[in-house]
Amino acid sequence: MYDDNQTFVPDSFIELYQDARGRLTIGKPELAALYEFSEDMAQLLVDQCQLIHHRDGVDEDQILTRCFAGLVAEPTSLAPPQAQWIVRRSAELLQWHWESRPAIE
Repeated sequence: MYDDNQTFVPDSFIELYQDARGRLTIGKPELAALYEFSEDMAQLLVDQCQLIHHRDGVDEDQILTRCFAGLVAEPTSLAPPQAQWIVRRSAELLQWHWESRPAIE
């Protein structure tokens, strides 16, 4: 992504932290740290989602929607756009389609 950092941050994540003119609203080191956290969370959700789907027979879409609700719940909630990115990334890794994805401003 940057000369001083080997972390590649995808455009879909960068867009979460850009203003209307396309300028970053946070610093590059913070962006890289948030991305690494979000990617780690997405990876962690994969195993949990698979377990719930196979053990309990819960629908894929419902599992992803519940994950989103958990990520934005108090007391340690994430911003809805970041939570949605994490769940979308988990769905991508699982090769699932998230039908009930909430609209985020």
